[in-house]
Amino acid sequence: MTEPVRSPRSDRSPWYWLLLIPIVLPLVTPLFNRDSPRLWGFPAFYWLQFLFIFVGVATTSLVYQMTKRPTRVSAPETREAVDE
Repeated sequence: MTEPVRSPRSDRSPWYWLLLIPIVLPLVTPLFNRDSPRLWGFPAFYWLQFLFIFVGVATTSLVYQMTKRPTRVSAPETREAVDE
């Protein structure tokens, strides 16, 4: 049997630009270069690092969901009853 022909994948979706957010956000040091505000006694530096992780996960999940290929659902093969 021959394999089904797949169209070439295009990785030029504008959704990929969102992946710059979790890369650039931790590089903006004035955001977390301070001691206050404190959250549960932790300085801003520490809890903002955890926030950056959640932003990265959320952004990556969003881009994945918006750019994944739709899966083709093939119809189940039906066998017609043959009367003998």
